[in-house]
Amino acid sequence: MSEKYDVVVIGAGPAGYVAAIRCAQLGLNVACIDEWRNPQGEFSLGGTCLNVGCIPSKALLESSHLFASAKNEFKDHGISVKSPAIDVPAMMARKDQVVKELTQGISGLFKANKVVMLNGHARLSQGKKVKVMERGGKKVIQTLEAENIIIASGSSPVQLAQAPLKEDYIVDSAGALAFDSVPKRLGVVGAGAIGLELGSVWSRLGSEVVIIEALDEFLPAADKQVSRAAARSFKKQGLDIRLSARLLSATVKNKEVQVTYEDNRGAQQVVFDKLVVAVGRKPNSDTMFTDEMELEMDERAFVHVNEYCETSVPGIYAIGDLVRGPMLAHKGSEEGIMVAERIAGQQSSVNYDLVPSVIYTHPEVAWAGKTEAACEMAGIPVNTGVFPMAASGRAKAMAATEGLVKIVAHKETDRVLGVHIFAAQASELIAQAVTAMEMQASAEDIALTMFAHPTLSESLHEAALAVHKRAIHIKN
Repeated sequence: MSEKYDVVVIGAGPAGYVAAIRCAQLGLNVACIDEWRNPQGEFSLGGTCLNVGCIPSKALLESSHLFASAKNEFKDHGISVKSPAIDVPAMMARKDQVVKELTQGISGLFKANKVVMLNGHARLSQGKKVKVMERGGKKVIQTLEAENIIIASGSSPVQLAQAPLKEDYIVDSAGALAFDSVPKRLGVVGAGAIGLELGSVWSRLGSEVVIIEALDEFLPAADKQVSRAAARSFKKQGLDIRLSARLLSATVKNKEVQVTYEDNRGAQQVVFDKLVVAVGRKPNSDTMFTDEMELEMDERAFVHVNEYCETSVPGIYAIGDLVRGPMLAHKGSEEGIMVAERIAGQQSSVNYDLVPSVIYTHPEVAWAGKTEAACEMAGIPVNTGVFPMAASGRAKAMAATEGLVKIVAHKETDRVLGVHIFAAQASELIAQAVTAMEMQASAEDIALTMFAHPTLSESLHEAALAVHKRAIHIKN
């Protein structure tokens, strides 16, 4: 006998738990199924993001940044700290506590919103039925039935055949968040957001970090002016980023990881104490469906959906990392809200042109909208305004003068098409830019807006002024 619900949500990551809560807020009877377990074997909500992704990585980035500041910068502020040392177990314990509090917070939200939480592996079958199975997927615990099903099963790290994971030596991103000591020599495969963030954590704590990247261009999705500034900064910080470097093999011998890669000079060899494989993620769709289910998927196992995230089967939706678009927690959350509201009969949508991207290095990299190069390729005439953080009074006071803010505006209409930032707290500054672009603001609209002084956000104001050569604190 199946238990019936208005909505069944599969997965309790940022896409799934947000969808479940929003459905419940709208008066729908909701069950959410999740199988994530923490290292202690306990069920833990929040998916990759809260357990081994966004949140723990930011906790370690914060700890490592404070350590690096104490070691290298406090003296400039007149603060004397003799030989600061890092206690890795204590740092990890703080990270684990942050994760615990947030995952327990989701449990509290589920209870407050009367979302039924079920632990187990979910498999979707015909007739809009969901089987809740024990770990391993062999025994059915119970069967649910719903008019609407939201699949939000997330993604997993891509593994490389030439670098098979080996405990304590060759690890994925989750493993790199759980080292019990600082490796002297750390290799990272992949110079994307995950690789740069993990490389930054351990570099600040004392590791010699080499990042191996197969692409010829550094951060190709970012604006070229921003990516060049970031590359210079990361090199100065000690990150050895090797582009056009294709990994050939990684083997563990004598408690070392021996890596061979190929670049323009031929085969190269390097030895590390640990190697992190951070080459992207793949959707968790391979064990979600019974054989008779016929959801359309592409060759990379992404589920096909329309603009409102409905699959090829009416009433079944897929959101987050399972579908097209960037694999970002906030994108999945907004899709979850959109789907919940559409199930409830409301009109809702997601603006995929304005999904902010952030890399939490120091300085941070953030952008939203179109790059100058993309506009040129599309034949869109633009004006640009750039403001260097070195001219910001607040940045100077913070000793955070690296970076810039760049605005790309339509040459004829002046509408802001993209904003690109490399600066301290870029992750916070980009929200102002997204808000402005959502309101279809022009560069002049931002220029006519009053910003508090002294703030980092003034840099956005000055960049808008610079679009029309009106910046006050730099030469135009």
